[in-house]
Amino acid sequence: MTHVIEAPDADDADSLGPLQLRVWLETYPCEHAGIDENWIREHRGSSASEEGISQWREFIEAARQQPDVLFCRVVRSEREIVGFLCGRRDEVVTLGPMYLLEEAQGWGIGGRMMGEFLTWAGGTPIRLWVTDYNERAIRFYQRYGFKATDERELWQGKLPNVRMVREPTDNLS
Repeated sequence: MTHVIEAPDADDADSLGPLQLRVWLETYPCEHAGIDENWIREHRGSSASEEGISQWREFIEAARQQPDVLFCRVVRSEREIVGFLCGRRDEVVTLGPMYLLEEAQGWGIGGRMMGEFLTWAGGTPIRLWVTDYNERAIRFYQRYGFKATDERELWQGKLPNVRMVREPTDNLS
């Protein structure tokens, strides 16, 4: 299957909110943490609402107007958008969100997205939050030089996240 990574257009906002919810439903249920479908729909369901889609549309437009400050790429299969990666540049670069449907994982797409993001970020320090029981994502970020810190948060009082950072580099990979 062919996957194309490119900057989104405004019409892609209609897909990104529902895709974000779909990936959360695939990725984050965890009985031990008390995270189930109902909790996810309660806390991430708004991403698929009219308001969530409108926010995506605004972000896509802002990224188009300020590509040095905001980064956004989508992954298109032959049928639909199957993933996306966004980021922001302030004093440091923040990676996130980055999501890829399970059906699109294992094909090197995440690495291709990360390569584009790292090129955009240059050698500046990068930080992100990752759910501490998402071991696959943690291993993925570690392959690109990210290291877990002692910083933790409970998103919405329940979802356990850990901060990961990538120190400044002299090269772009």
